[in-house]
Amino acid sequence: MASDRVVSQELKSLRDELSAAQRERSAASASPQMPPSPSPQPVGGTADDDDDVRSQLGELVDTITGFLEEAEKDIAAHPARSVIGALVVGILIGRLMGRR
Repeated sequence: MASDRVVSQELKSLRDELSAAQRERSAASASPQMPPSPSPQPVGGTADDDDDVRSQLGELVDTITGFLEEAEKDIAAHPARSVIGALVVGILIGRLMGRR
């Protein structure tokens, strides 16, 4: 139970630090000393390009996730075949790397 008390105290101190930092940030934004610099625009980039890239990355992540799930099912269904295949691939890679 002593560790619970220590964790609780640590969480409280972190909350206090966070609230102090938020107060400082809000005070600094209320009285800006310098005008904010304009944010750099990507060269040749538009919002549509960003959306396209994000959608393509999302499709890539979905494809990779599907591939990994299928591989996991395959390995679970045939563990001996998977281990033997991995061993053969490792030997082949070792032989190819050893020829240099």
